[in-house]
Amino acid sequence: MVLINILGYYSEEKGGYLPATAGFAVIWTAIIILLMLGAFVVSRRNSVRLQTTQLVFCAMAIALAAVTSMLKIYHFPFGGSITLFSMLFITAVGYWYGTGIGVMTGVAYGFIQLMIDPQIYFPLQVIVDYVLAFGALGLSGIFAKSKNGLVKGYLVGVLGRYFFAVISGALFFGEYAWDGWAPIPYSLAYNGAYIGAEMALTLVVLAIPAVRNAFDYVKRNACVEQSHA
Repeated sequence: MVLINILGYYSEEKGGYLPATAGFAVIWTAIIILLMLGAFVVSRRNSVRLQTTQLVFCAMAIALAAVTSMLKIYHFPFGGSITLFSMLFITAVGYWYGTGIGVMTGVAYGFIQLMIDPQIYFPLQVIVDYVLAFGALGLSGIFAKSKNGLVKGYLVGVLGRYFFAVISGALFFGEYAWDGWAPIPYSLAYNGAYIGAEMALTLVVLAIPAVRNAFDYVKRNACVEQSHA
């Protein structure tokens, strides 16, 4: 509890914990370490350096996701929002560069979300909601070389986030379940409402050929430096 009080404080207005100055320092340190570790792991596995172009595109995707995450269509009381396609930009990184860089970018984005819109009720919840759930968006890289890989990857990444969101809801928010609802069905419905709604809206947008072509164009340009490594 002493460590928790140093890193954050309880906000009656938010109804949860918010990072203190020390907490923000830890978050930024974790992001830097994560990026360095990710660059090292990727370079060792692929026998190439994590290129400057890749870092730039990953940073741009995180920035776009962060901005669109603040454009909320609806914000749910215990965390979770329907945003203007914020998850798409993170899953796009996996589609561009594969699962390793995709997951690394997703986790980094999770730490950014921890600073932008913290919804912390339990310490271990941070790991599930901000590390595992957002990191799972990078699973889109499974379909990096597949036909219609952007759409397939988006579905897998979002379902990965949904999986961990359901676990978090059942473990940490079961006491807030609606009358007559058990924790797991409540978590399935609650998290499915906002994640499913944003997923449906995004899939409608991705059904537009011009949008898919734009992401494919970025993929070709984003991977130019890697293809010549």
